Amino acid sequence: METGTLLLFVILSTVAAGGLAFAVLQPTIAREKKTLQRRNVVSRSDSDRLAHKASRDRLQEQVKRRKTIQNSLKDLEDRQKERDKHVSKVPLNRRIEQAGWTIGVAQFWLIGAGLGLFAALLCLLFGTPLLITLGVMIIAGLGLPRFFLARARKKRFNAFTQEFPTAIDLIVRGVKSGLPLNDTLKMIASETSEPVRSEFRRIVESQQMGMPITEAVERLYRNIPTSEANFFAIVIGIQAQAGGNLSEALGNLSRVLRERKKMRDKIQAVSMEAKASAGIIGSLPVVVFGLVTLTNPEYISLLYTNIYGQILMGISAFWMLLGIMIMKKMINFDF
Repeated sequence: METGTLLLFVILSTVAAGGLAFAVLQPTIAREKKTLQRRNVVSRSDSDRLAHKASRDRLQEQVKRRKTIQNSLKDLEDRQKERDKHVSKVPLNRRIEQAGWTIGVAQFWLIGAGLGLFAALLCLLFGTPLLITLGVMIIAGLGLPRFFLARARKKRFNAFTQEFPTAIDLIVRGVKSGLPLNDTLKMIASETSEPVRSEFRRIVESQQMGMPITEAVERLYRNIPTSEANFFAIVIGIQAQAGGNLSEALGNLSRVLRERKKMRDKIQAVSMEAKASAGIIGSLPVVVFGLVTLTNPEYISLLYTNIYGQILMGISAFWMLLGIMIMKKMINFDF
């Protein structure tokens, strides 16, 4: 009995001591708990504030970068409009320079006058009527030089387009290896084939005279008004103003240009049948006229000796020219 009473006394004493300790320490525990809660709230608010500030800074940086890119694109658009003014209406001296010819405008007109006089003499020797002689003289004096100029100009542009992706690949490899952009341009100006070499030599010479790289590259598009040169000028302009990985951008441009070349070659291969048919149809009346003139000249002579025949020949030539232009428009694809 005494043992049970003693055990109960110990238990009650322990409970009483614990209650007394809790009553004494409870305000302190409550204050520490509130302090810890306030500290957590303050630290959480500080973390939220820092996170909000970081998010706001990122947003401001994105907005600033977006505005910079928009301004760059707007400047490039304005420059593109300015470049198109120089490209849409190209003077004769610029076309001669773009064709790679070394003659001047005066020499060009002298060559045209010589061709016209030579054609007129040939027509007079064969007894061609005066009206037809005058037409042949105009075509030979004005049309033939411009035709050969346009052909040489187009051939030079095509040669540039063929070689240009290789030049861009050289720039990409040079930039990735650590060379400055100017050194890679000098390397292209000395190691590639024409006409890329001469055009990049002009860029290097313009930079040596103090011209910025963006303006020097824009001159490339004025000298070679092709989509490839325009893309290159846009990429260099954006990289110079907004920054970025130049090697990656030029690598993507080289890949796009090669895919465009493949597509262009595929289109030309598919359209060759239509071009051959158009050539045969367009040349058939001229061939028949020539053969009949050789075999039976008296039969065909009424067309150019009689006034009604001359009128019919003029009308037929007009409709033939119109048909050839329509067929050319149908089989030529702008890409």
